[in-house]
Amino acid sequence: MSAPGAMLSRPPAPAGSPSSAVPQVVLAVVCGGYALGAAFGWGSPQIAVFMGDFGLSFAALVAAVSCGLYARRHRSRFRPAWMLFGVSSGMAGLGNGVWGWYEVVKGTTVPSPSLADFCFLLFAPPAIVGLLVLAKRPVTRAGWVCLGLDSWLIAGSLLTLSWSLALAHTAHFHGRSVAQSALSLAYPLLDIVLVSMVLALHFRRSSVHRSAINTAVAALALTVLCDALFSSPLLREHYRSGQILDAGWFAGSILLAYAPWVARRSGEEDLDDVEPVGAVEPAARRPQLHGSRPIAGSLAALTPYLAAAVCTLGILTNVLDGRQIDRVVLFTGCTVVLALVVRQGIMLLDNITLTQELAQKENHFRSLVQGSSDVIMIAAPSGVLRYVSPAAAGVYGRDAEELVGSELAALIHPEDLGRVVHEVRRFLAADPQDEPTTRIECRFRAGARRSGGDGWLNVESTVNRHHGGLIFNSRDVTERVRLQAQLQHNASHDALTDLPNRALFTERVTKAVTGRRASDHDTAVLYIDLDGFKQVNDTIGHQAGDELLVQAARRLGESVRSGDIAARLGGDEFAALITGDGTRDRAAREFRVHEIADRLRIKLSEPYRIDGRDVRVAASIGVAFADPGVTPAGLLRNADLAMYRAKQAGKGRVEMYAPQMQDEVAHRAELATKLRTALKDGEFALLHQPVVELASGRVTAVAAHARWRSAQGILFTPSEFLRVGDRGRFRDDGDRAAELERWQLEEAVEQAAARHRAGHQVPVAVRVSARRLLDRALSPKGIESLLTRHGLPSPALVLELSESDPRLPLDDLERRLVALRRLGVRVALDGFGSGYAAISALRRLPIDVLRLDRGLVDGVVESARLHKITAGLLRIAGDLGMQSVADGVDLPEQVLALRSMGCTHGMGMAFSGPLDEHRLRRTLAHSGYPVPDLAGQGRAVVLSGSGLPVRHGGLAGPDALVHPPLRSNSETSVPPT
Repeated sequence: MSAPGAMLSRPPAPAGSPSSAVPQVVLAVVCGGYALGAAFGWGSPQIAVFMGDFGLSFAALVAAVSCGLYARRHRSRFRPAWMLFGVSSGMAGLGNGVWGWYEVVKGTTVPSPSLADFCFLLFAPPAIVGLLVLAKRPVTRAGWVCLGLDSWLIAGSLLTLSWSLALAHTAHFHGRSVAQSALSLAYPLLDIVLVSMVLALHFRRSSVHRSAINTAVAALALTVLCDALFSSPLLREHYRSGQILDAGWFAGSILLAYAPWVARRSGEEDLDDVEPVGAVEPAARRPQLHGSRPIAGSLAALTPYLAAAVCTLGILTNVLDGRQIDRVVLFTGCTVVLALVVRQGIMLLDNITLTQELAQKENHFRSLVQGSSDVIMIAAPSGVLRYVSPAAAGVYGRDAEELVGSELAALIHPEDLGRVVHEVRRFLAADPQDEPTTRIECRFRAGARRSGGDGWLNVESTVNRHHGGLIFNSRDVTERVRLQAQLQHNASHDALTDLPNRALFTERVTKAVTGRRASDHDTAVLYIDLDGFKQVNDTIGHQAGDELLVQAARRLGESVRSGDIAARLGGDEFAALITGDGTRDRAAREFRVHEIADRLRIKLSEPYRIDGRDVRVAASIGVAFADPGVTPAGLLRNADLAMYRAKQAGKGRVEMYAPQMQDEVAHRAELATKLRTALKDGEFALLHQPVVELASGRVTAVAAHARWRSAQGILFTPSEFLRVGDRGRFRDDGDRAAELERWQLEEAVEQAAARHRAGHQVPVAVRVSARRLLDRALSPKGIESLLTRHGLPSPALVLELSESDPRLPLDDLERRLVALRRLGVRVALDGFGSGYAAISALRRLPIDVLRLDRGLVDGVVESARLHKITAGLLRIAGDLGMQSVADGVDLPEQVLALRSMGCTHGMGMAFSGPLDEHRLRRTLAHSGYPVPDLAGQGRAVVLSGSGLPVRHGGLAGPDALVHPPLRSNSETSVPPT
């Protein structure tokens, strides 16, 4: 088999599993048993009569119940048909029951006519209407007319034949009553109509529930056949109940009872259960095999001619018997011929209309195919192209006539042929219902007009099945493939220098470290940084800096070896992956890589010519080797550490990575870890600084301050210990500050609650940043739960906003503060007067207390301008009804000046520094602090850190208080190490 034939050969489809044959076997056994009993007379005349009457009645009632039950459970457009079949079977069962009443119960001959005859007559009309429901409904008026004509053609031909053979004799009265003669004619006429509908339905039945419809048609046909035999004069005179003719009626009823359930037993889908009545009938699901002929359609087309032939046979029978042609036969034959002529005329007009529509659709389809920008190709099962649309000239650069007859496999790129063959075979083996189409993308041979010579185009094709072959709807996607390749290149390369970016470089390093060359420990990574690049940007502009980076990247790419990789990691940082050559001597590999790195350093440090001037930068390079056990990320980190060591050692040099570099980083990380664990280990202490009323010296509140006690016993402020670690460049200060603030609030509330229970009911002020106040951890419900848990009244808590970032959403902050104030918690604004953000917060936020910034208090005595500014801010606080607290009040002169301006409260070394819990309670037990007074010659001051004033002798008199050297305890001079 050729390659195209192998590509398009269809694998054998797996055979479907047959449905269970148990119901059919049971059905055959029941019907066969009844037939055997009837054939042998049932053993006695009494049993034969009983089985012939009540047995048939029981079978008909079973059919009625089965059809009615199915119609009740399954709502489909065939539901009325099964209900009508149930009514028809019910009439037959009732008729047989009446017949048995006369013969079995009363033991008399059945009168004629009787109630049984009327029941038997009512059997045919519901069955006829039910067959009409099962028939495929015509969609046009001509279709309905043809259906009626076909029914009359069949009925007329059967009537002609039956009349010629038997009915003409039956029509004579011979001493019988009119009712008896009419009854004898009604049976065969209704049977003729029923047979006509059975035959018409056989050629026009719906494709849905085909098995069920065929079974129902067979049951009715068997019943009609038995009725026809019963109507013949020869059998009618010798008929007795229980004979073999009853087996036909019995089998017809049992088949009709089984008919509605055939579809589900055979596995057919009940599509009409989910489709509304009147919906368009779905197309056949299984594709017709190639080469099969629609036999049912051919027989349906021959039906009128067969009917006319039967009618002609009836007339010839009269002529051959030497009888005069009966008027009924003549009239029926004429109507049959007239119906045939009318039908043929309708079909002729319909065919003309269909031919015109088909030609119009064919022209429309041809216009679509020939005018489409996509190439449509039809490949035979052998793989040879049988049709190619004219669009091939524009898409492939080759005429359609040139491609027709060529093998499809010869036009596909050899590297893509195997993948295409595999996909085609998989597609042909799949179920058409599950996968009607597939998509294939490959390279297709192009003509000289498209590629300037024989070349390849990227083609995407939608593939459909077509009579064992394939239909390809193809389009050129070469530009899209190129764009995708460009996008992929851009995603893995730096946009400015076109060097590999960090992601691609990391991938290459990973392959070098974990791939087949993982044992080459002389593979190294060079981490390169351009020293002085920031000055280039600042002095001659960023455009010049970009040009310098481009030139540096070009030098780097030209300087590395062909097997090495250079990359730009970002900013002025570059990297190079130096592949090893298998050298195991450590000194030799270090010498080789150091030589390469030094050559790169010299090359990158040469002057750059930018905008007519020479620009000089240096290069610091860190080198790390892929030692055993090192990970790709660890290798890059080691090279980065070595590069930073080169910059610290003076820049413009090459440094090899050494393990002690990592030890230094670990040492700095250890310091940071100690700070993180300080909270968990209880190394933090909470001090409180009194807030004093300037008029009376009474302590009205305390401000909580967190301190960290180092191993040497020194207390450090947050501003000091948050800077410790990584030489002042700790990156997660925000996380530690948040954790510290949560601890500080929890501890402050707990200690304040203990003081309240001891009788010292002074509020506690806790500093919280506005950014942290917006977190879920400090929600109003969380604060309320905290106060409730420790038993502290909400007015005893004051939250000080210590951050005035203008980027914070003031709307959210305002809603949060309003909710807190509803709880009774008071809000203070810290650092008021230090910037625009504080004024904006004062304008928008609900504030109870204003804390003047320390910068205002420090110069309020010496600077007249600052004095006026501070006085104005305090006047604003007073006009707004807010309490004012001055922070950093360290001198008596500041106390006097602030009090004269209207400041109500202050805190600082003029009164007391931060106190531990024991000193704080001792201070709260006294009445308060003395305040400076200008009435006397002396001034009252306090000792630093003490809770009470101390008097000393001096120039001001024996009662004067001497102030010690002032230094705020809120700061320390030496940070911990």
